[in-house]
Amino acid sequence: MKVLVTGGTGFVGSHAVEAILRAGHEVRLLARTPDKVDRVLGTLGMKVSDVVLGDMTDAACVRNALTGCDAVLHAAAEVEIGRAKKVFEVNVAGTHNVVGGAVELGLDPILVVSSVATMFPPAGPVIRVDDPVANLHTDYGRSKAEGERYAREFQAAGEPVVSIYPTGVIGPNDPGLSAALRGVRDQIRFGSMITSGGVGLVDVRDVARVIVAALEPGRGPRRYMAGGHFLSWSEDADLLEQITGRKMRRYAVPPWMVHLMGRIVDMVRAVAPSFDFPITYEASLFMTLFAPSDSRATTEELGVTFRPIRETLLDTVRFLLETGELEPGQAPALFDASPR
Repeated sequence: MKVLVTGGTGFVGSHAVEAILRAGHEVRLLARTPDKVDRVLGTLGMKVSDVVLGDMTDAACVRNALTGCDAVLHAAAEVEIGRAKKVFEVNVAGTHNVVGGAVELGLDPILVVSSVATMFPPAGPVIRVDDPVANLHTDYGRSKAEGERYAREFQAAGEPVVSIYPTGVIGPNDPGLSAALRGVRDQIRFGSMITSGGVGLVDVRDVARVIVAALEPGRGPRRYMAGGHFLSWSEDADLLEQITGRKMRRYAVPPWMVHLMGRIVDMVRAVAPSFDFPITYEASLFMTLFAPSDSRATTEELGVTFRPIRETLLDTVRFLLETGELEPGQAPALFDASPR
């Protein structure tokens, strides 16, 4: 099977490319920068020569990339405003071009990396794949929710669109240091807020396994949760403390105060967009209201189980040490001072 992958130089996308190739499929990439393709995939020991240079917002370019492929994985997403167009416009246009174009050309399956955030806040004590799509506030959140609604329209019509919903994706070999990895890094550096809710974490390599297992034609529209593991903030701090060998600072903060911090950060960002602080108001809601995710269909239908969260966090912290995001003293249990 020949699979077009968008976002193949991103965290999930690059690991998915590796898993797709290992499964014996061919890969074509839609990418803006050939040098980045070689650099990112080279880190994972791969080389993909079938690369269509272009942007997912260019409908003609996307159609050209889709032509001749059997299936597509849409993993591309603009996270921050780094180009002329805003995040919302870029992501919505990209999803419409890739998913809509794939439906027109008859590709099967059409895999879309969505997010569990599109169904937040939870409709109940557990987040499920058929929960309604939420109304998020940030440009990125709104773009993911709009993309999910678009995918569900095709699913309702019987088209072979497959939504995959990861929680917080962590693990090794992240080419861009995603928000989830920055969160792990900053907890180790500065400490952890202990509040209500908790955090859902999934290994990027397990997300890639879900993608490959779902890469089966003729099964129609489907939805799969890649929920990994849910931890309370205390459990998360306990694990990081065990892994790093260093006492974690812990700050007991009531939910209302976390929300207030988020609102203040939003007000500051409105006048100083470059202000870098991880807790926006929307992020504060995720922190305090997040719930476990139901991944039973993923395990039962696809046969994918999730590796122990301690293993994932261990590999994540090692990666942060190797890349200099953490100093040896911040994870003394893992620091190897011997010559390499």
